[in-house]
Amino acid sequence: MTSTVNTKTAKTAAVPAVPASAADARLTAPGRRVAFSLVADSDPGTLPRILEFIAKRGLVPLALHSRLSGDTLDIAMEVGDLPKAETDHIGRSLGQIPMVAHVTVSELAATEPVTTDPVVELVAAE
Repeated sequence: MTSTVNTKTAKTAAVPAVPASAADARLTAPGRRVAFSLVADSDPGTLPRILEFIAKRGLVPLALHSRLSGDTLDIAMEVGDLPKAETDHIGRSLGQIPMVAHVTVSELAATEPVTTDPVVELVAAE
């Protein structure tokens, strides 16, 4: 069975104006760097769910490392320019993901130079 739609009588809803990106509408703390260390189940959906909390804020992690150890996934992620309140919210949200067993949030010194191996820097911050 086929159906037809009368395009002349179809109404279109007005689209509300939104900022160009999520970064345009949020507060930042320039130079502030935060490390999130997580222990999670080795599930294919773990990393995408974790990155979702950063991406929906218009951010890209400065560094991201994950290592599979048996049934456990150890994840280290560094994010820049996050205000304290937003950092705390992200940390609590990451802990609510069903496959995440443990979350540690550490503030890195803003004046630390970025090393050639960001994984070593993240592990040292733990």
